[in-house]
Formats: sequence, C-alpha cells, structure tokens
Amino acid sequence: MLKIPSLLGFDPTKHSVKVEMMAGLTTFLTMSYILAVNPIILSAAGMDKGAVFSATVIAAVVATLTMAFYAKMPFALASGMGLNAFFAYTLVLVMGYSWQEALAAVLVEGVVFIVLTWFKVREAIINAIPINLRYSISVGIGLFIAFIGLKNGGIIVSSETTVTTLGPWTPTSVLALAGIMLGAVLLALKVKGALFYTILIITFIGIPFGVTQVPSDFTLVSLPASIEPVALSFDFSRFLALDIDYYIVVLTLLFMDLFDTIGTLIGAATGAGMADKKTGRIPNLGKALMADAVGTTVGALCGTSTVTTYVESTTGILEGGRTGLTACTVALLFLTALFFSPLFLMIPAAATTSALFLVGVMMLRSIVHIDFVDLTEAMPCFVTMIMMPFTASISEGIVLGMLCYVFAKVCTGHYRQLSAVIYILAALFLLKYIAPLL
Repeated sequence: MLKIPSLLGFDPTKHSVKVEMMAGLTTFLTMSYILAVNPIILSAAGMDKGAVFSATVIAAVVATLTMAFYAKMPFALASGMGLNAFFAYTLVLVMGYSWQEALAAVLVEGVVFIVLTWFKVREAIINAIPINLRYSISVGIGLFIAFIGLKNGGIIVSSETTVTTLGPWTPTSVLALAGIMLGAVLLALKVKGALFYTILIITFIGIPFGVTQVPSDFTLVSLPASIEPVALSFDFSRFLALDIDYYIVVLTLLFMDLFDTIGTLIGAATGAGMADKKTGRIPNLGKALMADAVGTTVGALCGTSTVTTYVESTTGILEGGRTGLTACTVALLFLTALFFSPLFLMIPAAATTSALFLVGVMMLRSIVHIDFVDLTEAMPCFVTMIMMPFTASISEGIVLGMLCYVFAKVCTGHYRQLSAVIYILAALFLLKYIAPLL
C-alpha cells in the first residue's frame, strides 16, 4: 500500500518531511493575505463577505490539493489578484453586469480551460512564449499588484490632471506606508511569515485610529460562514439569450484567465528556478495547468473569482520545498484558517498594502534576466511590463507585448525566430482588437 508521502512525489532519500512542511508554512504565511483581500474586493460587487471568505478557502484547498497529489509540485493556488479586481470593479461596477452573471462567465471559461488543458493547448501556448517575454510577464504582474496595493492603501489616488497622484496623509495611508516599511525590514531580516505578521500588526495598530473596525460581537474562532449566499449563484440568462456582448465578456475572461495563469505560473516557476534556463520549459507543466483549471471551476461553483498559481510559492521553495508535500501543507493550513474568519474579515485594506507592494518588489527580480541590448527583445518586454499597470490588466499587457514582439521580429527580418503558435496567437489578438470596429 502506498504511503501518503509517496503519492506527493516525496522521496525520503532526497527530501525531508520537516523541510517540506516548514516550506508549506512559509508559503501559506506569505500568501494568506488573499484571505483578507479577496472578500474585500468581491464584496464591492455586492457579494456576501463571509461567504466569499469561505469560498476562497475551499477553492484554495481543492486546487492546492490537486496540485499536491496530481502534479506533485510545491505550488499553492488561490483566487488570483487582478482577476478578482476585474470581476468586481470592471464587470460589475463599470460594465453593469450582476455578480451572478459574472460568476457564470467564470464557470464557463473554467470548464473551457479544463478542455483546453486536456488537449494540451495551454501547454503549447506557454512553451511558445519567448523566454524574455516570460521574464517581463513576471515583472509586469509585480508592478500591477504593487499599484493595486498603493491604491487600496490610499497612498496614491485618482487625479483629473495627472491620472494618479500622491494621496493625502490620513490614518489609513500612514498605516499603509508603515506596513510597507515594517514588512520590508522583516523580509530583509528573513523572518518567516513576514508579510503575514505585518498584516496582523498593522491591523491591531489600526484599531485605536478607527482604520480597523472591530465588530461588537467579535470572536477569534468561529464556525465557518456558509457559502450558500454565493455558491451556485449563476445567472445564465444572457448566455442563453445569445447576447453577443456577454459572449465577448466570456471571451475576454477566457483570454485574461489564460494569460493570467500563464503569467503567474511562469513567474512562480522562473522565480523558483524550476524552469529550464535555456528553453524556459517547466517540468510537469500539463498537470500543474490542470490543477489550475480545476481550481477555477471549483472556485466558481463555490462563489469566488478565478483561481491561479501563486508566485509566493517561491518563498516556500526557497525554504527547501520541492514536492507536493509542501503544497499539501499549505492546503491544510488554509483549511485551518476557515475557523478564524472573524480575524481575517476584520483586516482593513490598508493592512494588506504591504503584502501587495512587497510581493511586487520580489517579482521585479526577474528583470535582470531580460535582454535589453537587442531592441526587438527589449521593446516588447517593456510594453508588456508597463501596460499591465497602465491598463489595469495583466492580459492586455501580455497581448500587446506579444503583438509588439511579432511586429518587431517580422519587420527586422527575424521572422524565422517565431513559431507557428506565435503567429496564430498574434492573429487572434489582432482579431480581438479589430472585431469591435467592424
């Protein structure tokens, strides 16, 4: 009979249970900010905050266990940053769709992704992306996440003349800045769980300043909130009515999810040193992508936005995590957090600014690998990096960067460097922008 560790790719002659479990704890502590951030973002769309918390945990547990037992890799998954913002702020608040309609779109694209992954379409796309663009994707995501953190903390605000500007110094923005400084110091001192501890400290400091709101009936431990208010709450009316605009929304989510997943998985694997240095190929990629696709589908069923691989998984890998036992440990810790929802739901946006900003800093390290000498490589990479925060979209950054890459190579006579997959993607991307004009 096989023992659990062997099912997770654990080899006692090569790996240590203690090291793998400590790596899992480290990964959980560095990415657990999503438990505070995701309910805040999705509640802006009108979803029940407590139910979203429980849905976020359940989706993370299922997806990460799939990664652990099926892919046997040390990556953890949860609702993705950027995609949750697109769900709440763009689809619901700007475009006017109900959150039930948006959730139905997430389910549809999740199922489509399972099919695409089964036929290895996603794997082929990832392997076709040039190595320099892969590094720039990781950097661009870091810039975008840092931008979201600064905005949530009130450090930067909207401006009619300059689009954004430095915000006024309020208790919220001061605490957000203090969190960034504290988190940076703790990370520099190599304190395990630095981001998590920073969030807790800023949350408690915010109580006397009114930044952190403590409910009168607050208890540290409680039974998990029911997911009933958000689970299986799909509205397929527009889909069944053949609403073309809604189909475009689903297609947009499909592109966003595809390239968000590609970006985060490439960023995590590259940051962890698991990708081949010459080809950039990631081992066991197909199974890792399936875990991602399953997570998105289960997440939609539970009532949360798209689930993706977290680049913070690299922190656990740096601690020695190499097998699915690391991911399994993360999943069990997420399950435990389900009973501490009052604490996580009390955390204000200002307290999570540090995690978002400093994760962005850590993702910037990939920039040193980009070839800035060859302009046909440098320009597309630059476009990819800056367009993510400028357009508030990870997928737009990737799409525009790849179009620039094809344009630069073809116009300089280096078209033989491009694969057939790249040309097909470029044609689809052009169609994406041209179709609305027809």
